Amino acid sequence: MNRRHFLGGVATGIGALALWQLLPAEAEAAYPYTLSDAEWRKRLSPWAYKVLRRQATEYPGSSPLNKEHRAGIFACAGCGQKLFSSKSKFDSGTGWPSFWVPLPRAVGESRDTGLGYVRTEIHCARCGGHLGHVFDDGPKPTGKRYCMNGVALSFTPA
Repeated sequence: MNRRHFLGGVATGIGALALWQLLPAEAEAAYPYTLSDAEWRKRLSPWAYKVLRRQATEYPGSSPLNKEHRAGIFACAGCGQKLFSSKSKFDSGTGWPSFWVPLPRAVGESRDTGLGYVRTEIHCARCGGHLGHVFDDGPKPTGKRYCMNGVALSFTPA
């Protein structure tokens, strides 16, 4: 392979990746709550759109929900689906709101290989919005750490 073919292949790969990021996810239509891409952009802040609809990750420590310790419910910022009780929230020290268990039937899981290794992505069961990931280093009784993007959540005090 010569340099021209190599650079052409790299450029093609980057172009395909950029195009893929602009296309709505095929599975979005399978969720009970759906909006067009234009409607999601209008409804959500730019960061919430990037996280919920394009699987971005907010900067650690940037969410005011890290310091939210009142009793209440954390819901999807996209569709309002109730996701986590404040009773399951804990300080994981990671910089993102973390929970040890979601509410029943509130979230779904997908396989995520975007960083070159396998992780379990967590999404809203109602709209399919990307919330974060789950890891096996949480507290008892589940041992799970649902590490969520704060911008993907809203909070309603009890």
